[in-house]
Amino acid sequence: MSKGEQTKQRIVEQAAPLFNQKGFAGTALSDRMRATGLEKGGIYRHFENKQELAESAFDHAWKIAIETRFAGTEEIADAADRLKQVVRNFRDRRNGLVPGGCPLLNTAADADDANARLRAKARHALNGWLERIQSMADEGKRRGEIRANVDSAELASLIAGTLEGSLMIGRLQRDSRPIDLACRHLEEHIERNVRAPRGKGLQG
Repeated sequence: MSKGEQTKQRIVEQAAPLFNQKGFAGTALSDRMRATGLEKGGIYRHFENKQELAESAFDHAWKIAIETRFAGTEEIADAADRLKQVVRNFRDRRNGLVPGGCPLLNTAADADDANARLRAKARHALNGWLERIQSMADEGKRRGEIRANVDSAELASLIAGTLEGSLMIGRLQRDSRPIDLACRHLEEHIERNVRAPRGKGLQG
């Protein structure tokens, strides 16, 4: 990585918490200058404008978030247990995330009807998250680990919507109980309604 690329990445990493906490309109040039230690020209030597920087900041924050949400799932053989790990990761793995909370939730709320490009970024990120959960469930159905009558797309929407909704409620109430309740409900749902009966999975 060249020195210029390193500087650009550093700017993104330092600006990401600002956009994640303050939103696009609320992140002033003075905030960006203070966070990066650079003047306006030093920042925008690497970015065309504020929009490009905000989009790069979202990509950075979301990359960390999505990797965290699926951390450790590849080592788990059973699809139902993988799904439960995704749920637990959302609740338990908060360290290392870009400060400010879920970048998807923040950007979707901040950009709604105000910034079409950031809204599209958030929608694309959500679709990618849903597709990964759906793919996990589909694989489990093929292996006989997930019930054949489970609609994988609906399951993905249920998991993502329940988790994101509980996070929003918890943040407004400054209380961790909503997300704890949501995770417990999802884990029970996976055990009772999603996991195939034990001993009837496919071999291999």
